[in-house]
Amino acid sequence: MPQIEALYAVLMDLSDNPVVALNHAVAVSMARGAPAGLDLLAALAADPRIAGDPRLPAARAHLLERTGDVDAARAAYEEAARRSMNLPQQRYLYARAARLAGAD
Repeated sequence: MPQIEALYAVLMDLSDNPVVALNHAVAVSMARGAPAGLDLLAALAADPRIAGDPRLPAARAHLLERTGDVDAARAAYEEAARRSMNLPQQRYLYARAARLAGAD
């Protein structure tokens, strides 16, 4: 995973793209742990180009789930679902949230 993280870092140097930055945060989480990825996602939330995108809270939800913060993960999945305009994506995200509802 460190190689993937490094490749995303190179991509970020080449392109100021918030989706690349989101993917970089996920790669960082895989290499250094979910909290490191969450820190990067928190900074990315201030970028208006992606702040309203459902991918941001969906990624956050996944990383929160990995840390064991079930309540925050569930809320983030629900937020991602509300932001999505894609019905299959909404169903998937709401299902992820519902699955966590029984994990308390």
